[in-house]
Amino acid sequence: MEFNKVEHIPDLVVVTFKAFYDERGYFEETYDEGKFEEAGLPTDWIKDNHSHSKEFVLRGMHWQIEPHPQDKFVRVVRGEAIDVAVDMRVGSPTFGQFHLVKLSEDNHKGFFIPKGFAHGFLALTDNVEFEYKVSGKYNKESERSFVWNDPDVNIPWGTDTPILSDKDAQAPLLGELSDEDLFKFTNQE
Repeated sequence: MEFNKVEHIPDLVVVTFKAFYDERGYFEETYDEGKFEEAGLPTDWIKDNHSHSKEFVLRGMHWQIEPHPQDKFVRVVRGEAIDVAVDMRVGSPTFGQFHLVKLSEDNHKGFFIPKGFAHGFLALTDNVEFEYKVSGKYNKESERSFVWNDPDVNIPWGTDTPILSDKDAQAPLLGELSDEDLFKFTNQE
């Protein structure tokens, strides 16, 4: 496992798994508590989730506020997707900035997204299977979102017509959110 902090938002980490191939296929280790601890990442996962999406389905941009925030560790096990995290921490030097990473069954990458970041993804192929670990339970009252195509964030999704849920299509702009919908930045160094 290789852990690479995102240069412009170092709280985000892209993890590359080592796949061992032979004539039968391959084997890869996708989570190791000790290696995550060594990399300074959380290991308090309480739940695993799995989603299936058709091509051009966009899910996001979602997060949960206190008292129910979630760290997430995501990966694609079938197909290919664009995965995006946006800094939602008021006072952070990278507030409102995003990082985009392509995750696929072929590139053997995962993406660690800490508390305080919005998350979303776009399925680039049909039948995308997405797995993610979360450090907190889902709490509807704590869930927040902003609209996927917010011009102030300007995420290059590569499509103007994704397939959206009604909730995601009607989400507010980032600038319409109050400080109570966001996180307070605390420098943890």
